[in-house]
Amino acid sequence: MKPSFHYDYKEINKQTQKSLYFNMLKSRLIEEKMLILLRQGKISKWFSGIGQEAISVGVTLALDKNEYILPMHRNLGVFTTREIPLYRLFSQWQGKASGFTKGRDRSFHFGTQDYKIIGMISHLGPQLGVADGIALSHVLKQEPKLTAVFSGDGGTSEGDFHEALNVASVWNLPVLFCIENNGYGLSTPSNEQYNCESIADRGVGYGMESHVIEGNNVMEVFSKVDAIAKSVRQNPRPVLMEFKTFRMRGHEEASGTKYVPQESLDLWAEKDPISNFEQYLIQQKVISIQEIETYKETVKKDIKAGLQTAFDEPAIVPDLKTELADVYKLFEYKDVIPSSNQEEKRLIDAISDGLRQSMEVHPELVIMGQDIAEYGGVFKITENFVEQFGKQRVRNTPICESAIVETAMGLSIAGVKSVVEMQFADFVTSGFNPVVNYLAKSHYRWGQAADIVVRMPCGAGVAAGPFHSQTNEAWFTKTPGLKVVYPAFPYDAKGLLATAINDPNPVLFFEHKALYRSIRQDVPTDYFTLPFGVASKLKEGTDVTIIAYGAAVHWALETLDQNPDISADLIDLRTLQPLDFESILSSVKKTSKAIILQEDSLFGSIASDISSQLMEQAFEFLDAPVKRVASIETPIPFASALEQQYLAKRTFEQELIALIAY
Repeated sequence: MKPSFHYDYKEINKQTQKSLYFNMLKSRLIEEKMLILLRQGKISKWFSGIGQEAISVGVTLALDKNEYILPMHRNLGVFTTREIPLYRLFSQWQGKASGFTKGRDRSFHFGTQDYKIIGMISHLGPQLGVADGIALSHVLKQEPKLTAVFSGDGGTSEGDFHEALNVASVWNLPVLFCIENNGYGLSTPSNEQYNCESIADRGVGYGMESHVIEGNNVMEVFSKVDAIAKSVRQNPRPVLMEFKTFRMRGHEEASGTKYVPQESLDLWAEKDPISNFEQYLIQQKVISIQEIETYKETVKKDIKAGLQTAFDEPAIVPDLKTELADVYKLFEYKDVIPSSNQEEKRLIDAISDGLRQSMEVHPELVIMGQDIAEYGGVFKITENFVEQFGKQRVRNTPICESAIVETAMGLSIAGVKSVVEMQFADFVTSGFNPVVNYLAKSHYRWGQAADIVVRMPCGAGVAAGPFHSQTNEAWFTKTPGLKVVYPAFPYDAKGLLATAINDPNPVLFFEHKALYRSIRQDVPTDYFTLPFGVASKLKEGTDVTIIAYGAAVHWALETLDQNPDISADLIDLRTLQPLDFESILSSVKKTSKAIILQEDSLFGSIASDISSQLMEQAFEFLDAPVKRVASIETPIPFASALEQQYLAKRTFEQELIALIAY
């Protein structure tokens, strides 16, 4: 029988041909075993890549082993071609400790630095931007390397696809975007996913080289990817590659294939990448039937042994201490004490100084954001940074918040620190998914730190309206894995920013816009650090404990200045995650009354959480209910009178006096 494909690629030697075949076969044999186990109820779920093996294997063999690959859930061949021990893969799928996620995630939702593989999350798009970040690290380090990232045709409908390709093109990043067009996004056919002849056609819109490749022809896949890879290493640039293929099984086994026309299944069965290539190799006497049978027996034995090891491994015994400890990467804070030299600084100047000095302390640190280079950012915090550090480290970004957060994650994977400036904290919504689903969960899932600071200019009081004024810190304190910092003074801002950059965990660093140029303080001129999770007691008293952060701290100070007869402990939280609850509790036990003041609206807020903790842990010490004072439950209005009515500052004094009189 004549093979369905042309395999006459004379530049590919016989040994490579055999390697291509055997790696495809190994992947297929594992999949066939998984389907049996699935029917037996011994595994819970399986996303089959049967019929698509040529792409995974061809791409992987075309890359160097020290180049990162970001596969999807149908790319088993990537993992097996990189020779990950089978028992570890099986343990991963069984939720055992010998897997890669300690039972915390399933399937291919993991990464491994040992094999330079970064697996997907269920929100398919983010890994495309993560690939941008890894590729950017190669550019910064002047390494002749590239990164390959996979997506399906369905995944190209996500906004992350557009953003990642746009960033890669603008920055000339060495990324191979490998799109497996298998005809369906779950059950939705391709003609309902995009309205062009080929996904590769989109490359024109990004000013990007693109190729359409026969995805079931492993020789074509390897030959073209190998040539492109060699070229990209010498001339860094992104390349969009569409691999035409077909999914022979359901989206996952439970979904079946009833929605697929039988004639399509029959047609593509004839184009099976393994049986066709096998025929060719036998006809060309590159391999014998006996070699094939011998290899099959060897792989089947390896599968059996790996499965036995995984099945014999005891189930994970939950340990609460371990689970909580792994949410964050261990950070050993180092106290850097400055000299006695001080200068009066505005909040904005202190942040700028802290950022500049951190760039000097960490020569690899990269800052990314809209208009932050020559323009210096909309608030001028990075003014003149380009002159000192260059445009490689101070990078203007397209308006692609999601892709830039993902790029920062890729940089972290490659060992590079970064700071991302959200032009306004409100705009983080466009990058919300990678912040809460990728950055926050990465270390807990597979031990990879997200060494990223996201700077968040926030706050009302400057007549900026509903889209430039939010204090949205509560969105992130709810998410385990994130740290949240919110200084009220220049001294704290500079020291805490340095710590945030030193910390290998993702930090949301809130900077109140109304305080930028209105608050001044003597600040050390030298680089220094301040610890997270340590509140600052600004005033000592006996009548009441006032708990606040950000601009609300200054409202409280102003109120106390106007009411000198009130004796209060005033606690500036400084960091919200970690929270210094011990200082709060100690103060409330002393004063027996507590009032929490914040700029954010009330429901689901920091104030609500602190109040509930006080009710649970200090109830017997309280002489009055814990009082919460927050802004009203509306979006933030533009007109000055409406904005003043919105803010909690308006009612704080009367609420404080009423509490003391209770």
